[in-house]
Amino acid sequence: MGIIIQDMPHINHGSQPRWDRFERADLFEQYREWRTQGISERQAAKELKVPRTTLQAWRLWHDTLDICPHVAEFFQSGPGLAFLHRLVIAFHLTCVEVGACGIRIVCLFLNLTGLDRFVAASYGAQQHVNSQVQHAIVNYRHSETARLAKDMPHKDLTVTQDETFTGGLCLVTMDPDSNFIIVEQSAQARDQTTWHELMAPALAPLNCRVIQSTSDEAPGLLAYVEHYLEAHHSPDLFHVQHELVKAVSGPMATKERAAQKTISEATEQLERLHTHSISTDDEPAKRGPGRPPKAPVSLEQAEHALEAACREHARLAAQREQVKASIRGIGHDYHFVDLERGVRRNGRLIASDIQEHIEQIRTVAQQEGLSQSCVERIEKAERVVPKMQATIEFVSRYVTQQVKQLEVTPPVSFAMHAKLIPSYYLDRVAETRTVEGGEPLRAIAERLRTSLFEPGSVFSALSPEAQHQLCDEAKRLATVFQRSSSNVEGRNGYLSLRSHQLRGLDLPRKRECFTTIHNFFLTRPDGTTAAERFFGQKPRSMFAAILASVELAPAPLSPPRKS
Repeated sequence: MGIIIQDMPHINHGSQPRWDRFERADLFEQYREWRTQGISERQAAKELKVPRTTLQAWRLWHDTLDICPHVAEFFQSGPGLAFLHRLVIAFHLTCVEVGACGIRIVCLFLNLTGLDRFVAASYGAQQHVNSQVQHAIVNYRHSETARLAKDMPHKDLTVTQDETFTGGLCLVTMDPDSNFIIVEQSAQARDQTTWHELMAPALAPLNCRVIQSTSDEAPGLLAYVEHYLEAHHSPDLFHVQHELVKAVSGPMATKERAAQKTISEATEQLERLHTHSISTDDEPAKRGPGRPPKAPVSLEQAEHALEAACREHARLAAQREQVKASIRGIGHDYHFVDLERGVRRNGRLIASDIQEHIEQIRTVAQQEGLSQSCVERIEKAERVVPKMQATIEFVSRYVTQQVKQLEVTPPVSFAMHAKLIPSYYLDRVAETRTVEGGEPLRAIAERLRTSLFEPGSVFSALSPEAQHQLCDEAKRLATVFQRSSSNVEGRNGYLSLRSHQLRGLDLPRKRECFTTIHNFFLTRPDGTTAAERFFGQKPRSMFAAILASVELAPAPLSPPRKS
């Protein structure tokens, strides 16, 4: 098993090319057919233009296979080899590249299935196959991206951006609507110049314009969005809430745990006093020199201590619950559309509501006497509120401009702003919640849309084509407001899970394979890939491209020993 026959054509010591495995299968099948007809081996070799010793070696190989003759005959044939090739490449793609298996798992699979009789199952042979698969994946990404970009319809793009330090610094940019990865590349820095050096080549072939970027408040990223993209920056809601959690919720949880511990100690003390009550008539025990004994705690004092500890714990729990409600309230209020009424909201009013929640949190922090660092975290989160207001105003201006370009009548324009766009935004929010939690939002959205298409309404006079066009545009405009970069954060988490597998390997090539698989291979429940959603057209099969590019794996020199 350590020595491998390289069946793909190459030059050996005798300057004779090795036989291609598919050609060998066809010739051997013809040879076996002639043998059944009584044609001698010498004559068959002459007709096939194959050395007689080669035919003998092929026959001996086939006869020594310790497997069902029908199985051996199938995998020695052209269709059998094609199936074997497809099976091996599929295992490498799904288990090694998509999954987290190593090369040795491939070798184990070939051994357990008995396929090591027909394909080399050594580590070196399968590592070579995997290297070819990775190169094919990378080549497919470059060629298919260039092909799809040529016919890509123009789109105004909102991107989410972040950096991860798994396996070194890596800058990531994604389209949150399609979940397409635009950039996922290692870098030496994360300043605005480095961002531009990576983003410019990636955006150049794409027929799109970046109008907005959603991310954290990293200075280099903010400078890149302002100076190079010249786009609007939308703050990430999570980072605002996370600062408040670290500022108040964490310290409050520590105090609540200390109060719970005090309750436990007071309860134990009270139980001891109930069990071992002290009699006032007993004479005090004689003591030697030293510190005088502590005054015994009375049963009444122990009960008061327990009651006080319970009150303090309940107070802290209520304060912590109030902080939690305020933090959740920020997320509830920071929406382009009011979730209860289904109407669009004003940015100034949203900012006022968010500021009120922050003030409530600050009040709790002051009452509990939290540290200066906690107060500074609250102020850090508070500084983002004007940017949140600016984002709502930016989205409102953009939506107004886009609807105006449709050149529809004022009643239709009003219906788009007041009902159709909010309805699709509510549908979008409902998708992020549980089935039960999203039902009220879907009900409001359906009510808003239904009223637009009833007989006598503003949309009923339009043609079906015009209605369909307006609905598509409303869906697109409902996705412009982007308050989270969670898809990038999730991608960073995935890269972190795979980090241990990548150590010591060709990380840039492996990471590019991950990017390609995410964009062109993995699908949503509707069967679409991220590339199809982003480019608006279906890409060619990545697996078919790999299958056509990778050579058939070599055969072992001798059949495996019987187990």
